Amino acid sequence: MSLNDETSDHVDDPRVVRRVDEVTGALERLSDTLDQEEGLPAILHRLCQQVVPAIPGADHASVSVVSDGVPRTVAATADEAGTIAAAQYDAGSGPALEAARTGKVVRVTVSDEATGRWPGFVSAARDASVGSYLSAPLYLDEEFSGSLTLYGAGDHGFSDLDAALLELYTTAAEAALRQAQRHRTARTTVDELRTALSSRAVIDQAKGILMAVRRVTADEAFEILVGQSQRTNVKLRTLAQQFVDEVCRPGTDG
Repeated sequence: MSLNDETSDHVDDPRVVRRVDEVTGALERLSDTLDQEEGLPAILHRLCQQVVPAIPGADHASVSVVSDGVPRTVAATADEAGTIAAAQYDAGSGPALEAARTGKVVRVTVSDEATGRWPGFVSAARDASVGSYLSAPLYLDEEFSGSLTLYGAGDHGFSDLDAALLELYTTAAEAALRQAQRHRTARTTVDELRTALSSRAVIDQAKGILMAVRRVTADEAFEILVGQSQRTNVKLRTLAQQFVDEVCRPGTDG
């Protein structure tokens, strides 16, 4: 089922246009969040916060992640959502887990049918006064896959349009999160390279000073630095920087 299927006969319906605009706005706000360079848990929490107003009937949201076969909740807009998700994990089944495992959107109303499929989940859901669930798969990479689940107090079960819009939201969110993750990885690599180059430069300075003062080769100067680093248990770069600073300090006789 696609968004086009739901809206093909209602393309001019202002309600449908407004719903799409709301989801688009949520995605734009998510993009702004990614620009803030927050950690993944904070981003996923905002992911939940921003999708709830965009889907009518949704009161809360949570993100479940399955790692090494073990599910856990990494973000939720309310304690009730986390409690219901935990009930699914204990039972080993439920809409959030099914969406994560199958890669398909799952819609559920707490009913006799749901009671037969997921009795543990339904019991926790009724205790939390939640009657409708909508889960969509959320996949970033081999290490991070799970689902985004919406919780509704009513027994409306969410609509086909709700399902299509949530699928649109999660698909776009996945792409944005992967892009942000690649950016952070690239930036970390650049920072590490910059640090490595800086370390190499100061070590070369220290070697050059030792070569001039002690009249030794480059290899011998390096061995002197390494030996001192090991004896004092000080990192080689730190030792080299301290040596260069000491030699270059005004009034120091090199």
